[in-house]
Amino acid sequence: MVHAGSLARTHEGVPGLPRGRSRLPADAVLAAQRDRLIRAMTAAVAAVGYPDVTVADVVRRARVSRTAFYAHFTDKEDCFLAATAHGSELLFGTTLGAVAALPDHDDDELMLRVGLRAFLRFLATEPAFARLFYVDLPGAGGRAQARLQTAYGRWGEINQAWHRRARVRHPEWPAVPREVYLALAGATGELVRERVRTGRTDELPALEDTLTSLHLAVLAARPWPVRVPVARQQVPVGS
Repeated sequence: MVHAGSLARTHEGVPGLPRGRSRLPADAVLAAQRDRLIRAMTAAVAAVGYPDVTVADVVRRARVSRTAFYAHFTDKEDCFLAATAHGSELLFGTTLGAVAALPDHDDDELMLRVGLRAFLRFLATEPAFARLFYVDLPGAGGRAQARLQTAYGRWGEINQAWHRRARVRHPEWPAVPREVYLALAGATGELVRERVRTGRTDELPALEDTLTSLHLAVLAARPWPVRVPVARQQVPVGS
């Protein structure tokens, strides 16, 4: 069984929530239902793709009723966007939290690298969410595309804030138009999407060096690191 990540952990094969009167407070039941439905949507999209997901698929995986589904969401799209928002907030929180946990915030390159590392590792450990966000979201309609652009805009703002602080310590770094920060977010997203689309989500952490070098090349005018391939050792003729 392929690991789909905690955001796609469903309740198939386990008991559903208590029916009728329960010792659980009503708000706890509602929160549990919503959590189950969001995880079930993530799992269903990863399994069959957003166009083929049905409400029946989601409630079966969540082990809740259709009535419970419509108590939380107006339709399939509403649940899908909620799953997208939930995973996105965790992704942003994990990335920013990793940077905030650094004991020394004077090393701007380290801050950049640690943030990118946390971003890539989160997606690698949550492949179902990565597929939902980077493969299915772009083609799921106007609201979904707006959600994706909002996320890219937020990453662009994070890039801009990091660059602004870094230039205080590195005045030689170039000033760039605001659109450049968004372009870097988009380029990062495309590199991630290609690996997720081709089933190589587990390889995402290997992009750390490439993405760090890309950001530094654009925002710090840093030359791209040259990696000279190791030449094969020549064996003297007649040896």
